Amino acid sequence: MTSEPAFPHLDDAALAALAPETLAVAAGRPERGPDSPVNPEIVLSSTFVGLGGVGEGSRGYARFSNPTWEPFEDAVGKLEGSPLPALLFSSGMGAVAAAMSLVPVGGVLVAPRHSYSGTLGLAQLKAERGELTLLEVDIDDTEAAVAALDGADALWVESPTNPMMEVADLPALVAAARTAGVLVIVDNTFSTPLGQKPLGVGADVVVHSATKYLAGHSDVLLGVAVTASEQLRGRLHQHRTLHGAIAGPVEAWLGLRGLRTLALRVERSQATAGELARRLEAHPAVVRVRYPGLPSDPGHERAAAQLTGFGSIVSIELDGAEAADAFVSRVALWLPATSLGGVESTIERRRRHAAEPLTVPEGLVRLSVGIENVEDLWEDLRQSLESGL
Repeated sequence: MTSEPAFPHLDDAALAALAPETLAVAAGRPERGPDSPVNPEIVLSSTFVGLGGVGEGSRGYARFSNPTWEPFEDAVGKLEGSPLPALLFSSGMGAVAAAMSLVPVGGVLVAPRHSYSGTLGLAQLKAERGELTLLEVDIDDTEAAVAALDGADALWVESPTNPMMEVADLPALVAAARTAGVLVIVDNTFSTPLGQKPLGVGADVVVHSATKYLAGHSDVLLGVAVTASEQLRGRLHQHRTLHGAIAGPVEAWLGLRGLRTLALRVERSQATAGELARRLEAHPAVVRVRYPGLPSDPGHERAAAQLTGFGSIVSIELDGAEAADAFVSRVALWLPATSLGGVESTIERRRRHAAEPLTVPEGLVRLSVGIENVEDLWEDLRQSLESGL
C-alpha cells in the first residue's frame, strides 16, 4: 500500500512571519489532508453533542461557540498581532458594547468628541443612566486628552476619527494611559490591521465594525473585538454569551471570504482616495478637504509617522447643508448611503443623522472610496460639483 502524501502545515509561528496581505489569505484555513476543503465549512447547528460542562472542553451550545466563527476569529486575531483569537459579534455595535462593558460601573470614560455616532450614543446613554461619567475630548489634542486621563478608568480612541478624520498620537496616549493605569480601547475600523496595529503599541482592546473593510462587500453585519489579555478576552466572551450578540454562521463565513481580499481592496481604494482628495482640494466648490494623506492636512505628519497607509475615507466640506445635499443628490455612480468600507463608493452628508455631534459641520460630506475606476469616480464628483456653480 502507498501512504498518502504529507501536507505541510503553517503553524502559528510560520503564519506570524508572513506579510499581512499574505496572512489575510492564509490564516483560518482548515487542516490540510487528502481531499480536504480549501475553505472552512458552515456549521448550522444550535447545539452540540456532549456531556461535559461548559468550560470543560465541550462546545455545548451555539451561543457559547460555533466552529464557523473560529477561522475568522483566528485570522483577525493574527492580523491584529494578538496571540489570542479575536471574538466575533453580530455587529460592530455588539463589539463596541462589549468593550465598553469593561468600564466599571460609576467609572470614567474618556472618548473622542468626534467618534462614530453609535459609540458616542451608547456612551452618552450610559452616562445618563449613571453607569459611567463621559469626558469628551479632541483626540488629536494630545495634551488635553492626557490631562483628561487623571482619574479615568478607560480611554476610547478612534484614529482617524469618524467623520472628521483627526489623527491621534496613539503611542503617546497609550503611554500616558499606561502610566495612569487607564484601559485603552481603540476602534481600528478606518485604518484596518493593514494600516495600524494598536495592540503593538500597548492598547488593551481593539474593536472593528467588521461590516466595513474586513468583510468588505456591504452584505453582512459583523463586529470584532481583539485583545492580547486572557483575562480581558474572558470578560468580553462572557459579555457576548450573556448578552447574546452572536454572529450567525453564514455571516461569519461570508466575513472570512471577504477578508481574503482585504489587502487588494484597501490598496486600490486607498490609492484612489488619495488621488480624489488631491483633485477635490483644488476644486473651487470645495471649502475644505480632510484626508491624512494630503500634506496640507493637520494630521498628515502624525499619520505618516504612525500609519502604513492613509485609508480610503475622504471628508469634504461644502458651503452648508443645502449645497451638500444638492451635491449628493446629483451623483449617479456614487451611492448615497451610510456605512463604508465596501467595494462600492458611498457618499453622505453626515449631519443628516440626528445623532451626529453638533461640532460636525452641516456641509460635511463623507466619501467612502471603493474599487471603481478613479476617472469614473472623479467625473461623477466633478459633474455634481460643477452643476452647482
